[in-house]
Amino acid sequence: MAGNTFGSHFTLTTFGESHGEAIGGIIDGCPAGLALDFEAIDLEMKRRMPGQSTIVTQRKEPDTVTFLSGIFEGVTTGTPIGFIIENTNQKSQDYSHIKDVYRPSHADYTYDKKYGNRDYRGGGRSSARETAVRVAAGAVAKQLLKDMSFTAYVSSVGELKLTKPYQELDFSVIEQNAVRCADPEMAANMEQLIRKIRKEGDTVGGTISCVVKGVPVGLGEPVFDKLHAQLGKAMLSINAVKGFEFGSGFEGTKLRGSNHNDIFNQDGSTQTNYSGGIQGGISNGEDIYFSVAFKPVATIMQKQETIDSKGNKTSRSLRGAKGGTHSRGNGCFSIGRLLAVK
Repeated sequence: MAGNTFGSHFTLTTFGESHGEAIGGIIDGCPAGLALDFEAIDLEMKRRMPGQSTIVTQRKEPDTVTFLSGIFEGVTTGTPIGFIIENTNQKSQDYSHIKDVYRPSHADYTYDKKYGNRDYRGGGRSSARETAVRVAAGAVAKQLLKDMSFTAYVSSVGELKLTKPYQELDFSVIEQNAVRCADPEMAANMEQLIRKIRKEGDTVGGTISCVVKGVPVGLGEPVFDKLHAQLGKAMLSINAVKGFEFGSGFEGTKLRGSNHNDIFNQDGSTQTNYSGGIQGGISNGEDIYFSVAFKPVATIMQKQETIDSKGNKTSRSLRGAKGGTHSRGNGCFSIGRLLAVK
């Protein structure tokens, strides 16, 4: 399997499966001499950790990061940083009912056809469990980017959507609700909707928005490695992501150029920021902001028609591990941390 490494200067290679012994990663390109704050890394992992509320997966994993190399006496040595995160809540038997069945809108069929086999235990390598490794690496990378801040929040669930621009939102309330929305009233409505849909044995999609402040001018290369192209690749590689937009995004297509152009101030800053902090693929010093669309989680508690590995029609109630739910409402757990890696 190729395609397990991301980045060019600060690279991350991930490995492991959802219900294997462990998942882990190798960070290469982290400079020597960085005194790591392990409590900060642990905090980021706790923000992503499953089972934080009843509207997300109830899988119980402590997500403890064990560093194996590249760090001596708490300081990076400049050599590859290897780490693992043990899977302590392995329930492979809970997935025996789908051993030979292709779940609709999962990676089962494509993995089987491409590789000739698949790890059916929670999706194996295709599971969102892999994102825990990205969060750990992002927590390290974030400590290299101390002058930049990363904030992510749920901006829509189903038809419920925040309409205020990010400049008018109170980011301090994000961690105060289970949905991690930047508006308490909307968060309550979103949670109510998620619970309602969950009782129906169904799931719902949503959108996560991210704001990056303190970005210097000059990040990104102007052709194939445009900054927004790299961000798009990073975000689109996250499980269940169906769309990425930055700056004015699709809404910007409704404007005329005379209204959409960001007029310069004398110091090089701009009066508006429809560009989303990126022009010509290069950061211009303004805030970078973007949104990521997540599809409804494909594992639902309703019986659906499907086929097995021999092409026979069958039906299954596509439950996950016992005691688990897959309603997504806490999706912002990793975006801000992931961005630090990118």
